[in-house]
Amino acid sequence: MKKLLATGLTAALLTGLLAGCGGSGNNETTGSDNSGSDNSGVVTAKVIDIDLTSEEYAFGVDKEQPELLEQVNTFVNKIKEDGTLDEICDKYFGGGEPSAVKSAQLDDSKDQLVVATNAAFEPFEYTEGEDYYGIDMEIASLLAEELGKELVIQNMDFDAVCLSVSQQKCDIAMAGLTISEDRKEYVTFTDPYYEASQRLIVPSNDTTFDDCTDADSVAALLNELTSSDIIGVQQGTTGNSYVEGSEDLGFPGLPATCQTYKSGSLAVQDMLNGNIKYVIIDAAPAAAIAESINEMR
Repeated sequence: MKKLLATGLTAALLTGLLAGCGGSGNNETTGSDNSGSDNSGVVTAKVIDIDLTSEEYAFGVDKEQPELLEQVNTFVNKIKEDGTLDEICDKYFGGGEPSAVKSAQLDDSKDQLVVATNAAFEPFEYTEGEDYYGIDMEIASLLAEELGKELVIQNMDFDAVCLSVSQQKCDIAMAGLTISEDRKEYVTFTDPYYEASQRLIVPSNDTTFDDCTDADSVAALLNELTSSDIIGVQQGTTGNSYVEGSEDLGFPGLPATCQTYKSGSLAVQDMLNGNIKYVIIDAAPAAAIAESINEMR
């Protein structure tokens, strides 16, 4: 999987996502490597290269640790200004070599930084063997080093990440988190570090959205769906809110039925198996998932 990210995503993600990582520009990707076309006739995954939303990622800090919030904000601004964040992003979007991150065992007798994540969200967090990889995980490793703490990564379901921090089981949530008012009930968000968006994944033989040029035209077609049409999402994510509707995020919701999954990969695989119609997930994971699954088909 590490090799796929290092080589297969270069053309698909380099143009737009480096800008998002640096805090400017949008997340528009080229369509060539995510078209899902297959000369063998096998149906693959096709990412519709139009941003449905505009949002920002940040880390969620324990409300009872204001000093940690200040330290993380200082660190985030530092790595944005000195180019470290761009260097990390380049490992995943520009063909660089991702770095393995190891987690120590939780030990209350030690000075540790306990990070809550959901390691099923490439390229921000994922696992290979016992090692963690991803943009957030590499930032977590550098943050722990900066704070002089031992890094402990707690991998859990996505919708438990902020809750675990609010219950003081973890110090900080680092899991590709979109800033939202609902999540602010559980954590205090740091300064944003990444510009994100939601994108639609469809089977390669679906031409419904081929003539769309903007988010409104895609949304108009999505709103023609009915409850018999099923859209897959990763549970608890912004894509979940986009389909079901969210007053907090300003999403009216869609008429389709929302089916949740533990990961975006499972949703896309179910789509290709013909069990659901489409998938909606964040742009960078959409590209990574489509690339990985298409390579295997």
